[in-house]
Parts: sequence; structure tokens; C-alpha cells
Amino acid sequence: MIEYIKGELTELTPAMAIVECHGVGYGINVSLNTFSAIQGKQEVKLFIYEAIREDAHVLYGFATKQERELFLLLITVSGIGGNTARMILSALSPNELCNVISSGNDKLLKTVKGIGLKTAQRIIVELKDKIASTGITEAETVSSISASVNTEIYEEAVAALVMLGFAQAPTHKAVASILKAEPDATVEQVIKLALKML
Repeated sequence: MIEYIKGELTELTPAMAIVECHGVGYGINVSLNTFSAIQGKQEVKLFIYEAIREDAHVLYGFATKQERELFLLLITVSGIGGNTARMILSALSPNELCNVISSGNDKLLKTVKGIGLKTAQRIIVELKDKIASTGITEAETVSSISASVNTEIYEEAVAALVMLGFAQAPTHKAVASILKAEPDATVEQVIKLALKML
């Protein structure tokens, strides 16, 4: 069982990352979310799911544990294989996918290539409770949001607010929404605005 592979990113396409680790180049299937997260990096650490079939050993890699957790949940649904699960995670960020499933939005899920209405409904029915119990949504909000905002300011502001005694989840949401509205805000401005919201 491979937990993760850490090494030099030697090649990257939107579907595949080649990571060299101690002289071995691993071809790892990635989603578009992971592709975006590791683009431009030299050293990467990808959390791995290894699919062992009769004809192949296929590695799927994820930038976050939460994305891998969602992938593992998706492949428990009958009719969803590794490639379909990767397609879903390429079309929707982990956070969006959690929201789609928990709100029962089968129309949006159906827009993913290869997913029909029946499959979309099956995913929602089978995973709704599982997603709620994993707590993925809270943790994922952080990583999916921080990709689109200034991570340094985001993390500093969250850390400061948590030290002031505010709870993690609402703090992350408040800081993220402020930075989305005002991407150029300084840490001080973000904290001041967040204090009004929390």
C-alpha cells in the first residue's frame, strides 16, 4: 500500500504527473484540481490510491487527503470506476462536489462527462450521509478556497483570528469570502473585516 509519493515533478500534463523518487519515475493519474495545485512546483507530495487490476497497476495521485477521500467514496458507488471518479473531481472542486452531493443537485452532477441522471442520483443517495460523517466539507473549504486567494495572507489572517479565540470553520469561511471580494486586502484589513463578520 503506497500512502504518498514525494519527489521531483519531472513532467506534468492535465491528466498525468511523472514524479521521480529515488531514481524511479512514477506515472500518476491526476485530476484537474491536483494539476492546478502542483503546477509550477519542482517538489511535490501526492497522496496515492493504487488500483491493482489483472492487466495494470494504476496510480491515482491527489494534492490533498480530502480529495483522495472523496475519490475513495466515489469508487464505492457501483458503476463509478477510477477514471470516472477522476473525471468528476476534474469537473468539480472537492468543495463543490461535497455541496452538490449534500444539496442533492443531480442536475449539476449530470453535467460531468460520462455521468447520466441515474448515476448522478445514485452518487447522491449513496454518498450524502457518508460525506456528512467524514467532515470533508469543512476541511476542503480551506484548500479549495486558498487556491484562488493569496494563501499567505489567508493563512496569517486565519491563524490570528483563531488565536483570538474564534472557531476554525467560520473563520476560514469569513477570511475566504473577504479575500474573494477584495483580493488585494492586507492581513490587517482582512482581520478587521472578519472581526465585524464573526
